[in-house]
Amino acid sequence: MGLKSDKWIKEKALKEKMIEPFVDHLVSNGVISYGLSSYGYDMRIANEFKVFTGAIGKEVAIVDPKKFDKDLLQDYTGDFVIIPPNSYVLGRSVEYFRIPRNVHCIVLGKSTYARSGIIVNITPLESGWCGFVTIEISNATPLPVKVYANEGIAQVLFFEGDEPCEVSYEDRHGKYQNQQGIILPKVNKDG
Repeated sequence: MGLKSDKWIKEKALKEKMIEPFVDHLVSNGVISYGLSSYGYDMRIANEFKVFTGAIGKEVAIVDPKKFDKDLLQDYTGDFVIIPPNSYVLGRSVEYFRIPRNVHCIVLGKSTYARSGIIVNITPLESGWCGFVTIEISNATPLPVKVYANEGIAQVLFFEGDEPCEVSYEDRHGKYQNQQGIILPKVNKDG
């Protein structure tokens, strides 16, 4: 089956609400592009961010994904966010995704940002998953960098399997199912 085209993505988005809101063409005039591309969908980042501070008061903290301290992140809303040197922010997609049972997606950062020293974490969207995508954006430079809200941040590639999976993300009640905002790390007690 393989990588899916713009025609397939558009059909799934319009008929099955796989992507909402859905932009059926690539918007690129004066913005970092977003919308439907030849073999993917360029999602946008919303104007809500959590900026990593790295300290609680005057005490330097340890980042522990099993016991993540929400106080390490400061909420911020705006048309853009400045990421401090060698730091990161969390954001969320503008679009809500509903991934079909026989599809697996890979989210890749846009090259415009990569060429500026900004790294968007590669992440999967598993079969049966739905929600807003929590996006981690790292600044790999020694200078502050700017990321623009409501513009493109990453491309979603859709891969259709030969057959539906036996157990989807939804079936196993995945910990990030139906996420509505910027969701911090979670670890299930059963692993």
